[in-house]
Amino acid sequence: MEHVKKPDWLKIRLGGNDSFSQTQNIVESHGLHTICTSGRCPNMGECWGRGTATFMIGGDICTRSCKFCNTKTGKPLPLNPKEPANVAESIRLMKLKHAVITSVDRDDLPDQGAQHWVETIHKIREINPTTTIEVLIPDFQGKMELVDLVCEAMPNVISHNMETVRRLTPQVRSAAKYDISLSVLKRVAGNGLKAKSGIMLGLGETDEEILQLMDDLLSVNCGVLTIGQYLQPSRKHLPVSAYIHPDEFRKLKQIALDKGFSYVESGPLVRSSYHAENCL
Repeated sequence: MEHVKKPDWLKIRLGGNDSFSQTQNIVESHGLHTICTSGRCPNMGECWGRGTATFMIGGDICTRSCKFCNTKTGKPLPLNPKEPANVAESIRLMKLKHAVITSVDRDDLPDQGAQHWVETIHKIREINPTTTIEVLIPDFQGKMELVDLVCEAMPNVISHNMETVRRLTPQVRSAAKYDISLSVLKRVAGNGLKAKSGIMLGLGETDEEILQLMDDLLSVNCGVLTIGQYLQPSRKHLPVSAYIHPDEFRKLKQIALDKGFSYVESGPLVRSSYHAENCL
């Protein structure tokens, strides 16, 4: 595929203020992993500059190798039993009003890491009783009893990303399946919790496929949506098919709201956790 030149309007703001440095020090001193760094998030400068970060639990090695993701792939290390407390303490030091937690896929574990999720949520709430909690969970291989475990811990928002449209899912995501992801979101909403999902544009999807994906999410009562631009992390990842203009992102946001989503973030640099606290 021919290389698509990155447009001038797709600018990334770098960090460098005191809050950025403080956030970096807290993360590093507690031996924590963030999706901000492992995912090479374009908003890291802005978010860390505001004193916010998205923590990644379960280690930093994923058992899957999705073609869009920069997180390391391989055989993960054993879970760190101190990680829930370290995350909770970091949230306290950052004085976060809203904490976002994600994880690598842990297909190597019998429970896919679900109990580790539960312990992390409980520890955050114990140490930070006024902080709202958003979790971005994997599909747990479609095992709904594991989704239920996380739901029973009662985070304020449970997110699970569709990432792309149905047709492109097999080539973009290494193991996840479109219908299983929908079933995870349906289970979350069925447990009475706020369900959220995110997609990337620029992978070759059509307008009709994007609209169908919106309808599919609404059919399982997923009411919060983020729409962002796919950015190729390295040459070994999928190439960018197209850079979508900000005007198109604004148009899609309005379409999604008109269809019935309660909250939508849509823009070239939007990622799952971008301005996450606004969806509460």
